[in-house]
Amino acid sequence: MIGQIAPITGKFRKGVIRDISVSLGLGTALGYAYWHIFHIPKATRRDQFYLKLAAEKEN
Repeated sequence: MIGQIAPITGKFRKGVIRDISVSLGLGTALGYAYWHIFHIPKATRRDQFYLKLAAEKEN
């Protein structure tokens, strides 16, 4: 009689859960980094430029 190999159970589900967790975690981290490193400073510079332009127009 040939020995039986135990079936591999739950491997697909664990892999899917891991993949989704990693992708959501990395996506959130990279989105947060983009927002705070690039977007907010650019928006602040743009707003300051238009405030300065409006102040020069008033004078």
